[in-house]
Amino acid sequence: MLKDILSISGKPGLYKKIGQTGRAIIVESLQDGRRSLVHDTAKNISLADISLYAEPESVPLQEVFKRISGQENGGAAISHKERESTIINYIEKIVPGYDSEKVYVSDMKKVLQWYNILLEKNMLPLDKETTDAGEEQTGE
Repeated sequence: MLKDILSISGKPGLYKKIGQTGRAIIVESLQDGRRSLVHDTAKNISLADISLYAEPESVPLQEVFKRISGQENGGAAISHKERESTIINYIEKIVPGYDSEKVYVSDMKKVLQWYNILLEKNMLPLDKETTDAGEEQTGE
């Protein structure tokens, strides 16, 4: 589930929440499997709380992942290292009406990278998942 997958500011890649201590959470890197402590002062966000700004309303990250999967017939998305114009054209197909002033190319690259990481690890949740009210709406 996306609520247990975290993006941690200042750390590359994605992390799975394993547990919690008094003032920190225990995470495991999806890239190398290493476990570490992330203190509560670090900014981390659950992928379940991320949406892409769009009109008429923001699109939850899980829905973006579903759309990419549909576009790619369950396969990998384009690389996050593609040219900016290629990435922008790709996201325009996936999320028509995205807000180009709030969603930066760096955000698009993260979405593509995260999708491909979760697909590779067989952790891509494509079933409808309930999320808490008050999703954080970001460009990411």
